[in-house]
Amino acid sequence: MGAFDYISSFCSYTYSNAKTKRKPLQTVEIKVKMDCEGCERRVRNVVRRMKGVKSVEVNRKQSRITVNGHVDPNKVLKRVKSTGKKAEFWPYIPQHMVYYPFAPGMYDKRAPAGHIRNPTQAFPAANAPGENYVSLFSDDNVHAACSIM
Repeated sequence: MGAFDYISSFCSYTYSNAKTKRKPLQTVEIKVKMDCEGCERRVRNVVRRMKGVKSVEVNRKQSRITVNGHVDPNKVLKRVKSTGKKAEFWPYIPQHMVYYPFAPGMYDKRAPAGHIRNPTQAFPAANAPGENYVSLFSDDNVHAACSIM
């Protein structure tokens, strides 16, 4: 059966068109300052007209737009900025998703409730006091605790 499959791969013709290649389905979240319903409607309509957009959700209270579809995130951001509004990618994440939410620069007064600024690296430092105490007592070195006593 293996030889037959090998030979049939030469005989079969598959048509592939480079133009039909689609971007993966993804969700793009953008922060846009919207003051009124007119601003909200204008931004929604501009994004909705883009090719590949499946759905657009606008949350004016959080100043957030969520776009689902086969789109390029940079093109969506550029399109939103074309309305004259200041826009950026959504910089916040839920607080419970961060390993070390107490890192400096994480809290933002403008962040929605339960969200913090997306950390570039939110892991505890090697010299963090809580981590050093834990490493003093280990099963590998039973005499380690004697150095502090």
